[in-house]
Amino acid sequence: MDEKLSKVDPKLLDLLVCPLTKGRLSLNRESNELISEAARLAYPIRDGIPIMLISEARKIFD
Repeated sequence: MDEKLSKVDPKLLDLLVCPLTKGRLSLNRESNELISEAARLAYPIRDGIPIMLISEARKIFD
């Protein structure tokens, strides 16, 4: 695992929801993002802190 990837407390991940849909998030370790399938957004994790701002999220395309 890359040293730059930050670890997020699993308990915190259980509490976080997508700010747009209020739905569940899944962790993508490869991209170090929290994924909201319902909103089709990927929220970045920087220095171990999830950035839960819609304006900071990346849109997911198929």
